[in-house]
Amino acid sequence: MSVIVLATGNPHKVREIEPLLRSAGFDVKLQTDFFSDEVVEDGLSFVENAIKKARFASKKTGLPAIADDSGLEVDALNGKPGIFSARYANNHLCETTEEDNLQKVLDELGDLPYKDRTARYSCVVVYVEHAEDPMPIIGFGHWYGEILKERRTSFGIGYDPIFWVPQLVKTLSEVPLEVKNKISHRAKAIKQVLEALEHKSKR
Repeated sequence: MSVIVLATGNPHKVREIEPLLRSAGFDVKLQTDFFSDEVVEDGLSFVENAIKKARFASKKTGLPAIADDSGLEVDALNGKPGIFSARYANNHLCETTEEDNLQKVLDELGDLPYKDRTARYSCVVVYVEHAEDPMPIIGFGHWYGEILKERRTSFGIGYDPIFWVPQLVKTLSEVPLEVKNKISHRAKAIKQVLEALEHKSKR
């Protein structure tokens, strides 16, 4: 069984990613078991930040690593919050909360009609064999939907309470984890990486 480090300290991401890796036969180690510091996410894209996180974890542990970077892209906001999804409302004066970020998106969209509130969750997953791996394996995934005009539920992670999925007739905050792990943006990106690793192992 191959050992791999999951390069995230986010417990919500661990809940989504770890089962997918274990079902693919990996012995998953969490980066929090090795170190507590975080890499500076100063890349200009999801790809750059995911690569930085994977290389950082691999360098710290000496093991292969897998990392993701993801966020919400709203068409009417020119793709924002994008790579700043986790700190979108940050005014540098106080710590940004998920509620602050969610409310900022709602405020910026105002009363736009639903036809103009299209959005997508995007995810990039990166696997590196070692910290200086010259050819990282990269997977991409998207989950399309619309932004509601108000919070639908009092629970959910990030922007999930306002992200409406027409195919499921519910918000992401109402989607069970077992469903997310099959069709989410993150699941799609991880699947691409796992397929590439399987192909690589057969060469």
